[in-house]
Amino acid sequence: MPYITTTDGTEIYYTDQGQGQPVVFSHGWPLSSDAWQVELKVFADAGFRTIAHDRRGHGRSSKTYTGNDMDTYARDLAAVVEALDLRDVVLVGHSTGGGEVVRYAAQHGRGRVAKVVTVGAVPPIMVRTDFNPEGTPVEAFDEIRAGVLHDAPQYFRDLAEPFYGANREGSSVSQGTKDEFWRQSMLVNLAAAYDCVRAFSETDQREDLRSIDVPMLIAQGDDDQIVPIADAALKAIELVQDGTLKVYPGAPHGIHGSYREALHKDVLDFIS
Repeated sequence: MPYITTTDGTEIYYTDQGQGQPVVFSHGWPLSSDAWQVELKVFADAGFRTIAHDRRGHGRSSKTYTGNDMDTYARDLAAVVEALDLRDVVLVGHSTGGGEVVRYAAQHGRGRVAKVVTVGAVPPIMVRTDFNPEGTPVEAFDEIRAGVLHDAPQYFRDLAEPFYGANREGSSVSQGTKDEFWRQSMLVNLAAAYDCVRAFSETDQREDLRSIDVPMLIAQGDDDQIVPIADAALKAIELVQDGTLKVYPGAPHGIHGSYREALHKDVLDFIS
């Protein structure tokens, strides 16, 4: 399997398919690059080179105890991009991956990044603070950490329900999709999963968003129960220089079904 090794010795797994302008996908917590399997094929079939990596501590990458923070995630992404010498890159990040690509674009991507796409992404900041009084109370993230530490297998199984909106009347998400969420989640290193909660909830990315000077598509479902849209996409669009906001009525946090099909079309239109 293909890996790159970072300066601190962490092995980062990646997959690389197709030819053409590179589109790099960053996954959400606590998943892996397998969350992008459909997109890797669809976008490669559309004439792009598609790359996705497993974040440190997740999937097939090293089971890290240290470096589980947004700065290091962005440096790891930079290591992948530089090792493959990718240029004119389109970045696509979901959830925590949205925070990762935003920080990478802001701090490492100048001269390499052409466009940025975030989907249900965590920036600008999720947690409630003095400057973000509408945010989610830190106690909610403490409950996530407690659930992971107490019984991660059951916690991840339960999380799949709101993640895909399976707890909503009329939901069409399959049991197989929920099982796949659990399978990917069970590959994460517990320490990495625990520490990543702070990374995705408490990292202030307001300045990252302001500094991105390439076109950016900010996409999110308005029934996202994991990353509330009012504290995410609707705030992020106010901070970027060249942003386009796309809201999907009734869509959940997890990308599947008709939401996925509509998102593919919109992202392909945006990057083509």
